[in-house]
Amino acid sequence: MATSELPVNSKAPASSDPAVYQEYESKWSTYPTDAEGWLQRARDVAAVLAVDAAAREKANKSPRAEVALLKHSGLLRLLGPKKYGGGEQPWSVAYKAIREVAKGDGSIGMLLGYHLLWSRTANIVGNDEQADRLQKLIIENNYYVGGAVNPRDSDLKITYDDEKITYNGFKNFTTGAAVSDLIVLEGAVDGRPPEEHIFAVVPTAQAGIVFSYNWDNIGLRLTESGAAKIENVSAPWADALGWDATTKKPDPAVLGIQFPSLLLPSIQLVFSNFYLGIALGALEFAKKYTVAHTRPWPYGGENRDSATDEFHILSTYGNFFAHLRAAEALADRAGAEGDRIFSAYGSNRAELTARERGDWAEWVASIKVVATDTGLRVTSGVFEVTGARATASKVGLDRFWRDLRTHTLHDPVAYKNRELGRYLLLDQVPEPTWYT
Repeated sequence: MATSELPVNSKAPASSDPAVYQEYESKWSTYPTDAEGWLQRARDVAAVLAVDAAAREKANKSPRAEVALLKHSGLLRLLGPKKYGGGEQPWSVAYKAIREVAKGDGSIGMLLGYHLLWSRTANIVGNDEQADRLQKLIIENNYYVGGAVNPRDSDLKITYDDEKITYNGFKNFTTGAAVSDLIVLEGAVDGRPPEEHIFAVVPTAQAGIVFSYNWDNIGLRLTESGAAKIENVSAPWADALGWDATTKKPDPAVLGIQFPSLLLPSIQLVFSNFYLGIALGALEFAKKYTVAHTRPWPYGGENRDSATDEFHILSTYGNFFAHLRAAEALADRAGAEGDRIFSAYGSNRAELTARERGDWAEWVASIKVVATDTGLRVTSGVFEVTGARATASKVGLDRFWRDLRTHTLHDPVAYKNRELGRYLLLDQVPEPTWYT
């Protein structure tokens, strides 16, 4: 079916009811004040989500309630400046929070991760005034931010006049956008050099943004990652991130340097952290199932009274645990390196070199490879230590593998392996692309 023929619903599908989580608005009204407090809040959110994650995934309702829960938790504000009510935490804490939420529900960990990235877009590709203005808007209103940026589709087409830029086009994947307050748009300027792209953040609720509500994939089912048509959606030139509103050209001091390309490793590290969270969630879920329900195998010669005494059960769990511990350590190192770069160059962006940016990108590539390989191995392998009864639909153990398998196809990890090979053998850092 051609892109233009995809079904477009004029009415949103059934949504989960935000009232389900209303109690947490007051329960979590006081926000944490330090990194550990924010991570505990993320764990608390995961615990709430884990209770009925399998049932909610089967129901496949648009996640209005789950986004409301994220709003109540304060996690949408985690990175924002304190002067506007934000947590003002570094990215390393945000990555860990994404990981924690994904343990309870991979879809909602992904929604949190995409929001944190898109909510900080102006801080990476915009000028200081744009960044501050958008942070004030997002944080003070506790807005959820989605995006319609997928680079595998054709670019949105941007036309312009003296006052505004106008977007038109179609995007197949718009994670979180259908349940968002604001949406990040990106497109190519008509009649200008192909490298001239413009990001802008606009209100989601407008007639020119029409969602297809066609996300019905095997995993990450509560992410509203379906298609959207963008028709005559405008933003003033002042909102064209990193562009000079007077000359109608990219500002070289903002976009003519390496710093804006940090957006790409930033989002790739979002991916790896919710991959890890999903895998860790699978291991924890399987552990509880094995302890409570898995029966020992009576024909292997061990004659154990409990499955938790069997060699292959203990060995397999131990191996999964060790590999996930190592993956977490690598993810934390990549996050810490990102913190160092943003801290060192946030106020002198032009000083960031291609080499230093590339070195961080390869830390990020490394965890992308490890999180993908280890995560897929764990989320499929847990069935070997839980038993045949764990495949029952009511158990819901399969959701972890389905979630991870779905997003690990986002961009082929084989190319990360090749990229790392060039880095090691040829001492080459990657050129910035939409996926590196």
